[in-house]
Amino acid sequence: MQPPFPPRSALPHTSGDLVADRRFAWAEGSRAADDHAAAADLYAQTLELTPDFAAAWFGLAESQAALGRAQEAAESYARAVALRPDDPFGAAARRALLTKARADELPPAFVRALFDQYAPRFDAHLTETLGYRAPALLRAAILAGGERRYARCLDLGCGTGLSGAALRDLCDELVGVDLSPNMVEAARAKAIYDRLATGDLLAFLDAEEEAGADLVVAADVFVYLGDLAPVFAAVARALSPGGAFAFTTQALEDGDWRLLDDLRFGHSADWLGRALTQAGFRAVDIAPISARRDRGADVPGLMATARRG
Repeated sequence: MQPPFPPRSALPHTSGDLVADRRFAWAEGSRAADDHAAAADLYAQTLELTPDFAAAWFGLAESQAALGRAQEAAESYARAVALRPDDPFGAAARRALLTKARADELPPAFVRALFDQYAPRFDAHLTETLGYRAPALLRAAILAGGERRYARCLDLGCGTGLSGAALRDLCDELVGVDLSPNMVEAARAKAIYDRLATGDLLAFLDAEEEAGADLVVAADVFVYLGDLAPVFAAVARALSPGGAFAFTTQALEDGDWRLLDDLRFGHSADWLGRALTQAGFRAVDIAPISARRDRGADVPGLMATARRG
């Protein structure tokens, strides 16, 4: 799943002070118009009235960063996170990019809000604008290992059910999980899945019966996680011996994994191969693909398939 970032109106933006909220709205408008100097001034005025308004600290940080005031921006991002530890703005990740610090994941509250507001236009935007093809690529990769039916399939980060639709005829039972309630409801309306769950994929996998699945897929879900080793271990536990695991992610040329400028994680093929092997997978195959386009260009990605030993 690869959405654009949410419109500013989708983020928490009420301070409880009508005057401050009016200044904040003007600041948001200035930032939307790329008038960051005016926006920074208006955010500062807002914070004089409501110093604990996390959304204003985040907006101020964004404008400061755009103006090249990196140190001030880093401090403002930190204030936003301190006031809203759940971080629905993704401020910690943006601060990490700014300061070149290590980031482990995108905050679940940020990802949930992102996809909740994106759900109504998710399918159309991905297929018509981004040329999204991860479900078709997953299906082809799975069938390359030999055509067969799978008794129980788990679709991690199922979204609105695009992958489920591509794999439904291969699975006797198809179960999906997604962090976003709105995405799950969109998937439910398609009547593709035998069961749907809302929540964190690691918690979902930990609650699954050990060795109860024989296929696990994840289409562009791991771009929101850095260290995938815990996920690979949980998938290995959920899979029966010889069970198949297939997923896509964004490509990184070297190193292990890191947060990229588009606020998504990239993973290197070498690191993925080592991590999968360490988790107990065999027949690991990792190939370059592109699952979507961005501004008219293919985004480098990876397709990984493996079998539980």
